[in-house]
Amino acid sequence: MSPSTLNDVRARIDAAHVQSEAEALAALCAAAPLDADTRARISARAVALVLRIRAAEDPGLMEVFLAEYGLSTTEGVALMCLAEALLRVPDAETIDALIEDKIAPSAWGKHLGQSSSSLVNASTWALLLTGKVLRDEDESGLIGALHGVVKRLGEPVIRVAVASAMRELGSQFVLGRTIEEAMERAAPFEGKGYSYSYDMLGEAARTEADARRYHLGYSEAISELAKACTADAVRANPGISVKLSALHPRYEVAQRDRVMAELVPRTRSLALLAKSAGMGFNIDAEEADRLSLSLDVIEAVVSDPSLAGWDGFGVVVQAYGQRAPYVIDWLHELATRLDRRLMV
Repeated sequence: MSPSTLNDVRARIDAAHVQSEAEALAALCAAAPLDADTRARISARAVALVLRIRAAEDPGLMEVFLAEYGLSTTEGVALMCLAEALLRVPDAETIDALIEDKIAPSAWGKHLGQSSSSLVNASTWALLLTGKVLRDEDESGLIGALHGVVKRLGEPVIRVAVASAMRELGSQFVLGRTIEEAMERAAPFEGKGYSYSYDMLGEAARTEADARRYHLGYSEAISELAKACTADAVRANPGISVKLSALHPRYEVAQRDRVMAELVPRTRSLALLAKSAGMGFNIDAEEADRLSLSLDVIEAVVSDPSLAGWDGFGVVVQAYGQRAPYVIDWLHELATRLDRRLMV
């Protein structure tokens, strides 16, 4: 495939950056029309899957919580935010602020006694009391002073209790605090045929020191995962997902020249390490405004002659983005030009 064709697709990606959702949806519907029978079969299969999950004899903690606190409720969203974020918040002050921000405004009282799980009902009581302690009330005099004292004295206890509960919930999202712990927890599932692409939480290099630390962390993770890469096929081995923003403190369009000069070699070195281990190496998605810059870096790295013949390079595509179909087209053209497969 000629470079001009690749550039043509890039032009369509950039042109669709400001495409409205209605336009994008209309194009998708035209590209993949579904008749009434197909839609009915899709719906029936989805319903059957949901019913099978709900009928499971041993629902996990996540399923029990979601049965009461759906993601369509303010309380459910707050719990999910806490469960994910508390695993990577660095200090007590930030934890207190996060808990207060997520718990205090929510209406926990309406969920009291509604769950079939005693654990969820007990947690609801704790969240309700926590919210009352943390909520800023318009109280004055002795009552207001006492409320302030209880709030200050209670914060360490609240922090420990909420963090402990959310850590249990967060384990549904995060396999482990270290790559070794994650691999250990994944082993039983891998025995059942599951495969994993490991990611690291909290990637966002603000300084050059951050970027070097993350680069080293990714390198060490790849080296550790290499021990489990025993299959000949890349897709049968564990893989790793890397965020470009973790490898450069100024990963932004205004710094494109610097990004191409500094970030491309860093990413290429990690890709080469993954290639030597026989594992998959995926570039994770970034903010929509960085998509074009991401594609520049991806093209430069994957086109390097040292990676020729390797089918382990992958790209995470945000399917809900208006430009997703064009990005898929671009990846297809790139893979065709390089005469190899790309994981998506």
